[in-house]
Amino acid sequence: MPSTKEIAIDFIRELPEDLSIEEIAYKLYLNDKIDRARQQIESGQHISLENAKDRMKKWLE
Repeated sequence: MPSTKEIAIDFIRELPEDLSIEEIAYKLYLNDKIDRARQQIESGQHISLENAKDRMKKWLE
């Protein structure tokens, strides 16, 4: 299994050459959040759309 550093390096190599450090950092951050969300969905750690809507209604009350 590749290390986190190796995954990050491979990801950065695929990015366009003209990105700023801030853009690279944001894309790494976003990619990590998406990967974590996918893992949570695959392991059943998520809520349904209806449940999310119900929770949001409570916030607006």
